[in-house]
Amino acid sequence: MQREEMLGELGEADELLRSTSLARLAYNGRDGSPRVIPVGFYWTGEEVVVCTAPSAPKVAALQSRPRVALTIDVGGPPARSALLRGSARIEIVDGVAPEYFAAARKSMEGERLAAFEEEVRRTYEQMARISIVPSWARYFDFGSERLPAYLRELVGGG
Repeated sequence: MQREEMLGELGEADELLRSTSLARLAYNGRDGSPRVIPVGFYWTGEEVVVCTAPSAPKVAALQSRPRVALTIDVGGPPARSALLRGSARIEIVDGVAPEYFAAARKSMEGERLAAFEEEVRRTYEQMARISIVPSWARYFDFGSERLPAYLRELVGGG
């Protein structure tokens, strides 16, 4: 996929990338079997960041098999989906990765957010910061012309 085309897809998907929706992260587990898990995420404008405990099974799996796919969906109407592929890079950080709190701020505020941040700081001595720079992206809007090619052909839209 050309970089310009991918950036266009990501621009179309900006609302989903900044939404409070969970993403679905697909990767191969350590046994080679596929996994799809819901994850909170933060979009920096360049990469999707997912944070977790360094001991989480996905960390070890991604260290040996970093290729991933990520989907963010809104049921609608109209239904919309952002699909991304890339490779995960893992960095173990001391304390809490700032993107973890940035993701929480998308859906929390005030006292609830403060209490959450306090509890998280007590829980994590370290955190795995998983960053995914998209190498491929697609955006679909099932209420517009932004349909998958096979559906456009099926409904006669070329």
